[in-house]
Amino acid sequence: MIRQALPTDAPQVRAIWNTMITASTANFSEIEKTLAEVEAAISAQPVFLVAEEEDRLLGFATYGQFRANSGYRFTMENTIALLPEGKGRGIGRALMAGIEDHARAGGAHSMIAGISAENAAGLAFHAALGYDRVAVVPQSGFKWGRWLDLVLMQKIL
Repeated sequence: MIRQALPTDAPQVRAIWNTMITASTANFSEIEKTLAEVEAAISAQPVFLVAEEEDRLLGFATYGQFRANSGYRFTMENTIALLPEGKGRGIGRALMAGIEDHARAGGAHSMIAGISAENAAGLAFHAALGYDRVAVVPQSGFKWGRWLDLVLMQKIL
């Protein structure tokens, strides 16, 4: 089931997010999210969706404005994370459809995805959803002692 996150979901969301941070280069951060940060994100984002199965969260998706400048007010950036057992089951597609529909209804014109160039699954996933590769920012991230490229993909909503 896809639904809006509740404050009580914060510990499970945090575990999913921190797994992405500590076990992959899908997220360039080296600092794990605190429970307070996740609680704030759930309450601050315009929509924060979770995928739940038998009282367990398998993933989440949210979005926010791409950059703070008012000129970007119609361009959003997504964040999505799934546990391995949530992949390949249409859960990611359902989460993305939910946040894209919400963004579109709120007047957003486009959605940006910032994806590690090493994240082949993430790149393929967004391409399958109609995102176009629009830029590569070489050596823009640094994690685990090496430089990482950021791929920007965009979908006109």
